[in-house]
Amino acid sequence: MEYSICQRVEIVDMNEEPITETLFEYGQLETPNFSIGCTVIVPSLGLKQFEVVIDPRFNGKNRSKIIDIEFDMMESPVVTRAYLEPVKLIVGQHDIGEV
Repeated sequence: MEYSICQRVEIVDMNEEPITETLFEYGQLETPNFSIGCTVIVPSLGLKQFEVVIDPRFNGKNRSKIIDIEFDMMESPVVTRAYLEPVKLIVGQHDIGEV
């Protein structure tokens, strides 16, 4: 089965005040089985202005647990999404610039 790996990202300022929230999609993964609670290793995220991107600077890896699996029956073919634990990125602290 093909899964779309997604993660909710909250973007906040230095005072932890919310600016926006977005859904980041890492891409598709073909695997026979996923379940809630599985750990997935994904690349580190950063900000390029207010856009969430993969942070290429340190080749970092993060471990995240799958918290939900969604089957979108309104799509044809059916789309399956695995949602990872949400993360918070701080403007100014997680900026990657023009790497």
